Amino acid sequence: MSREIDSREIDKLDEPQALPTTARLSLGLTGAAIPTREQLRFQLDHALARDAVHTLLDIPALLHGLQQRGRAGFVLRSAIEGESRQKGRHLYLRRPDLGRTLHPDFAQALRDYAASTPEKPDVAFILVDGLSALAIERHALPLLDALLPTLDDHSSLAPICIVSQGRVAIGDEIGHLLGAKLVVLMIGERPGLSSPDSLGVYITWNPLPGRTDAERNCVSNIRQEGLSYNDAAQRIAFYMKEARRLETTGIALKETSAPESSRVSD
Repeated sequence: MSREIDSREIDKLDEPQALPTTARLSLGLTGAAIPTREQLRFQLDHALARDAVHTLLDIPALLHGLQQRGRAGFVLRSAIEGESRQKGRHLYLRRPDLGRTLHPDFAQALRDYAASTPEKPDVAFILVDGLSALAIERHALPLLDALLPTLDDHSSLAPICIVSQGRVAIGDEIGHLLGAKLVVLMIGERPGLSSPDSLGVYITWNPLPGRTDAERNCVSNIRQEGLSYNDAAQRIAFYMKEARRLETTGIALKETSAPESSRVSD
């Protein structure tokens, strides 16, 4: 049996705190327009998204955080390095291809490091600013705190690489130069109007230049309002374990390909 809806119930739906999502739903109306508060909220979120794209990565703060955790850091830059940092950011947005490869000087530095280190690492963790340096600054280290304790004690790790002006594919070149079996790349995702600081993680087995996204697994939307650090760490650890077992990642590695006992549950 239907009941008559009180107009006050409809008014409550216009209140953002009444909705279990930050999506723009039930914005309400003021005459033929949306309420002023919603217009202002849109402008604020748009400004936050733009700021996230243009903000430069705070590399010293990340290095300090790694040092506090007893982890070595390796600072790298993409092929955009020739420009000043701010000019380089504009070039980064116009030329995605340059963000997929290392600057020659930094590629040589990695070669020299690998040549001086006989033992090749099992895993290379890479932190890349991507389209939201804010995501890396807020979430990369807390996620590492949740993830590293889940790893096999016998896994050898490369120094954690911090890359500015980079894209996802730059991890293939870095992993290949280091001789790593597996790359776990954390990157700031393209900001949305309700998520300027969303972090994505890409897992790639046997990294080589030219790998495609079909050869990676991704865990995304890691942030306070999205996937929690512990849940994300559990999923990443699952993909890492299965990548070693199957010696592959991407479309050949799905949760349904794992033994029942090791699948991730929601």
